Amino acid sequence: MGKTLPAGLRVELVDPGTSTTTTVGDSSGPRAAGETGEAGGNARLAAAAEPIASPSPGTTPAETPGATASPTESTPSASASPAPSTSAPASPAPSTTPGGATEKPRLKMSAVTAPKPAMVSRAGWAADESLVKAPPTYDTTVKAAFVHHSATGNSYTCAEAPSVVRSVFLYHVQGQGWDDIGYNFLVDKCGTVYEGRAGGADRAVHGAHTYGFNTDTTGITVLGTYTAANDASTPGVAPSQASLDAVAKVAAWKLGLSGVDPAAKTVLTSAAPNGTGGKYPYGQEVQLNTISGHRDGFATACPGEQLFAKLGAIRAAAKEVTSPALAATVTGAELVGGRYYTRTTATVGWQPEESATYEVLVNGVVAAKPAAGASSATLTLAQGTHAVKLRATVGGAIAESPVFTVVADTTKPVFSTPPEMYFNRGTTELGSVPIFIKWKATDASPLKSIGATSPAVRTFPPSTTQWVGRAKPARTWTWNLNATDILGNVGTGSVSRSAYLVSEFSAKRSSGWKKSGTKSYLGGAGLYSGTRGASATFTCTCRQVGLIFKTASNLGGVYVYVDGKKIGLLNTYSAKTLYRQLIWRKVWSGSGKHTVKVVVAGTSGRPLIGLDGLAYAR
Repeated sequence: MGKTLPAGLRVELVDPGTSTTTTVGDSSGPRAAGETGEAGGNARLAAAAEPIASPSPGTTPAETPGATASPTESTPSASASPAPSTSAPASPAPSTTPGGATEKPRLKMSAVTAPKPAMVSRAGWAADESLVKAPPTYDTTVKAAFVHHSATGNSYTCAEAPSVVRSVFLYHVQGQGWDDIGYNFLVDKCGTVYEGRAGGADRAVHGAHTYGFNTDTTGITVLGTYTAANDASTPGVAPSQASLDAVAKVAAWKLGLSGVDPAAKTVLTSAAPNGTGGKYPYGQEVQLNTISGHRDGFATACPGEQLFAKLGAIRAAAKEVTSPALAATVTGAELVGGRYYTRTTATVGWQPEESATYEVLVNGVVAAKPAAGASSATLTLAQGTHAVKLRATVGGAIAESPVFTVVADTTKPVFSTPPEMYFNRGTTELGSVPIFIKWKATDASPLKSIGATSPAVRTFPPSTTQWVGRAKPARTWTWNLNATDILGNVGTGSVSRSAYLVSEFSAKRSSGWKKSGTKSYLGGAGLYSGTRGASATFTCTCRQVGLIFKTASNLGGVYVYVDGKKIGLLNTYSAKTLYRQLIWRKVWSGSGKHTVKVVVAGTSGRPLIGLDGLAYAR
């Protein structure tokens, strides 16, 4: 008591809600189409065919300090891979042991895999998807997992854990301004795993968890505070064995999707710009454990002394649940975010070994039994998402490759929200009205681009959902759009609208209005009034209207009525004097006859308003 609070201290109060629904099972798939990502033909599952500790190619651009709403670590392009060899390489003669016995043939294993743990989906912990600010973005692979603690205390019960997850989500989105929850996975002290950031638990979703090293990594947080027990400010507890086991399982599975050994090391490149608080200089290559703590990549106490001390045990436990994986490649498909996309076919390739027989499985069913010595098999896939893997048998032993997720897609993208024209806030001219076109395009495959063919030719990034422009009044305009996915499938959408301007002098007016001859008004004149209750009523057959005013520091408010119903008070104040400003709009689902009335509110000290007309569209 009596102590001075630190400067800049603030308290974030988060209401996580009361739902305790926890549905355990596979997490749902991607929740937004149009995600950005790299596309590379003849791509391969990098970690399944390359050394575990190989560094990322090239460098990565700067990352926004604080891992805020849209971390700007780039997504590296998927490298092209040569097509599988069509002939079997020469096999060396079987070696002999010192005792003279012939050694049995062994299959080449270049990666590891692990089973997927049970998991509570975002729907299961009641994530409010309406709060997510942007669709997920994807990396090429997952090379490492960073372990965190949420620092949210340890008094929660197992039943309360979903509400703790929601509180972390709300804090990241509403308190920090991020696009979504920063972690890819969360684990409670009872050993339950929760899906974190949206976009697909099995995919390389780009998170916001370890500043400088968000690219090609995943973030796993344990709910609770695990600092040292004698920490003077925030004493923590030892993590439960259930939580340690769960972290090991989810890390082994997630890394195994990219063929990464959870007990190995890898090289990551720091993407934190110099001077922004990163632990390592921008562009520095850093060797890290494939399961590391937050503090290994960033200057922080996270994940707390007592959890950090258990990382070695977590790596050992993760290693125990992994098994060797057969080396294989997928070509003839586009690799984006850990999934392969093709119109109809994909080729699985391998290096054949003497005495081995091979099978290619699609969704657990044998789809191809290549002849002896074959090094590839081309699959024709039905529309949809498929689990593809290679199985080899030699000397009674069976080995399998990691599972490749391959999406076959011949459908056109669709505009799930059809293009529509809306009036935009801004300056209106006699020859043009501020507008924007809004839409949402979706597809089974990632979108490559959004294009406009009329009234102008434009190309937009795939995540774009609006086009800001202007429309000339008293004529019909048609905006034609196309959405192209990474496979070349094209969907189209369009909207045709006509915009009109109505002079304020054509409105039905009560007494109390005066004409202003100021040339800055539309048409060189406008109406103004400081008489409380003075009204002006416009009538139009329309589907959208926009009110146009002068705004200035000495101007006040007007009440707006639509079809006889009071909508609210509209303030025409602005620090800078601006004429011809469209500052309010109303939209209907279809065209019809409507009335819009403005009534001078008589704002104290600022009773005047300057009316300059109405824009409407149909």
